[in-house]
Amino acid sequence: ATIFLFCFSIKASEPTVWEVNSRNEVLRGDARGVSITDTGAIVLAPRITEVFNTQQSFVWSSAVDANGNVYLGTGSDGRLFKVDSAGKGILFTDFNELDVTALAIGKDNSIFAATSPDGKVYRVAADGKSEVYFDPSDKYIWSLTIGNDGNLIVGTGENGKIYQVKTANAKPEESLLFDSSETHIISLNIDRQGNIIAGTDPSGIVLRISPEGRAFALFDAPAPLREIHEIAVGADNSIYVLALSDSASASSGNAGAAAASGATVVSPAGATATVTSVSVADDPNSPLQQQTPTRSRNDLSAAKSAVFRILPDGSNQIVWNSSTVTAFSLAANPKGDGILLGTSDKGRIYSVTNGGRETLLLQSNEGQISTFKTHGTDVFATSSNGGKLYKFGSETVAEGSFESNVRDARTNALWGRIWWARTGSVGLQTRTGNSERPDATWSDWSAVSEEAGGTQIVSPKARFFQYRAILRSNTAKDFVGKSDSGSVLNEVNVSYLPQNIAPEILNIQVLPTNVGLQANFPQPTDPNIESSGLDPTAFGLPPTQVIQPRRLYQRGARALQWTAEDRNGDKLEYAVYYRSTAEQVFRLLKDNLRDTFYTIDGAVLSDGSYVFKIIVSDAVSNPMEQSLTGERLSETVYFDNTAPTVLVVGTPIIVSDKARVVFEATDAASGVRRAEVSLDGQDWQPVYSDDGISDSVRERYTIEIPVIMGEHTFSLRVFDANGNVGSFRVNVKR
Repeated sequence: ATIFLFCFSIKASEPTVWEVNSRNEVLRGDARGVSITDTGAIVLAPRITEVFNTQQSFVWSSAVDANGNVYLGTGSDGRLFKVDSAGKGILFTDFNELDVTALAIGKDNSIFAATSPDGKVYRVAADGKSEVYFDPSDKYIWSLTIGNDGNLIVGTGENGKIYQVKTANAKPEESLLFDSSETHIISLNIDRQGNIIAGTDPSGIVLRISPEGRAFALFDAPAPLREIHEIAVGADNSIYVLALSDSASASSGNAGAAAASGATVVSPAGATATVTSVSVADDPNSPLQQQTPTRSRNDLSAAKSAVFRILPDGSNQIVWNSSTVTAFSLAANPKGDGILLGTSDKGRIYSVTNGGRETLLLQSNEGQISTFKTHGTDVFATSSNGGKLYKFGSETVAEGSFESNVRDARTNALWGRIWWARTGSVGLQTRTGNSERPDATWSDWSAVSEEAGGTQIVSPKARFFQYRAILRSNTAKDFVGKSDSGSVLNEVNVSYLPQNIAPEILNIQVLPTNVGLQANFPQPTDPNIESSGLDPTAFGLPPTQVIQPRRLYQRGARALQWTAEDRNGDKLEYAVYYRSTAEQVFRLLKDNLRDTFYTIDGAVLSDGSYVFKIIVSDAVSNPMEQSLTGERLSETVYFDNTAPTVLVVGTPIIVSDKARVVFEATDAASGVRRAEVSLDGQDWQPVYSDDGISDSVRERYTIEIPVIMGEHTFSLRVFDANGNVGSFRVNVKR
């Protein structure tokens, strides 16, 4: 079934339900002895055993001989370790170079080791003694393999050459098989017909080269992929290639050599890089949220690494890709279908079928999985940060555990019930704390419960929560002493009630005088959806948005508009209070408001200065005894509904052809701000006061205008700071 992650967040008085039943959410946790299937189910994993610890930071290369001895090439001390079939490991050889970048086992079980920088190939005898076998002028030797004829094949950089070395100390110019136009030959392998398969950088070309040196390009990786980092040959002669983008390329000294999140690492080339590992759960290929669109497996526009399958007929297909995870190692699945993939995402190993079905097979304790080698039904995996050898096969563990990611309630929360869907023996534990990462300050794990129908969480109130699932096989007794068949955890649900947080008025805006606010009609919503309390996005509707009110002219009005926040997502109500600046007590103006604005009729309040208080309450969404409020005061707001008075001073006179009129304007509340004059009903023209600026309670205006013979009308209108208008008219005769 297709399962979605959905978090109900209705209001503080109702619980939030955290549903962990999508693969993407499950992948955010830590798997210890369990696998995560492509549907997100958790099952017991293959048994993985730590065979040997090199005590080195990086294992760059590995090889297995016919007797089951495993050889490990490390950096940055350039050492070769041998681990026998019983798991006993020794330091076999210590080279002068920094890195052992490639290993190969000859037909006679001789060991070839490539070192960098200033690349050389050594042959290491059974007693660990080494001698230079091949010494080209190339700076790097990236890859080695053995041809069907037993000759050593060498891939180099920075000149992108392939050598076929037939004898010790052979001259490079006589051993050159193919000189490519590429900078690096990063990877090599041999197909079933004995052809050399080579992967290049920076063009991301896969070449097929005959033993005679004739080359044919099988595949060209699309941008942004540039490096063919690993090549594996399947049982059906399909060729699997792991391609990396520039940001993940080992040859460019970047994240291809990375290990742990935030770690500074060294690539085989000796360059350093700081890498941040991102969980597969954050990959757009595996969206965490319903709102995140799923990218097609064929969309490589943002790919960081990808795996392609080249079929025997020459066609190709994309098996896997990720825009966030760097895959670092590749092997054909010994069971036949698809590949094994090692990543720098929590040192995880994935199994991916040819059809793209991806299973998190195993999770190690290391930063990355560097190489894979198979021997019979066993798979040997090496890691970096730190450098270890692991082995796994078809045997399944008897017990494994899964720790969820930490759930953040964003405030102290009461944790309710936890219930889960499972088959077989699956028990759960919980713990809580108030630090983002679990540490000694968290509560202890609760006792194991196997009540799949649900149980009350006994962990104390806290902001953060985590659960742990423990799975046992049918060969072990379950938690209540019964035997059961295969154990599978399909789904976990956790309910919790966050502590109510008081709402807050963030700001109050006072609009200019005469500007009123009126609600815009919202888009109609299905009343059933609205009453259900569910997020409209769950029904494919756009998220609920605040519809801004429209502004309109309203004589004398003053409008208040505010923004509020409630971290619980509660429904809010508002009340508006006022007082004059000369008073101390606020009086209620309007309550039970759901809108975040209010228009005040200017005639309601007498002239003067006022302060407004907005109180917000979440009582609509909470029991009365748990409801909370918040408040904020406005800036001082001036009300002036009285128009200025205008009078004529003295008697208008005629001087020559001009008429002179003197007006005096008074406004005691907010002061005179501007004046305009009109002669005989013509257009209004601005006029300045006698002192040059209209900014006082009382202003005088002397107006001189040329007039013709006859009677004329002078009109003066004056505006105060709140837009009130006073006017006066006088007749003049010449």
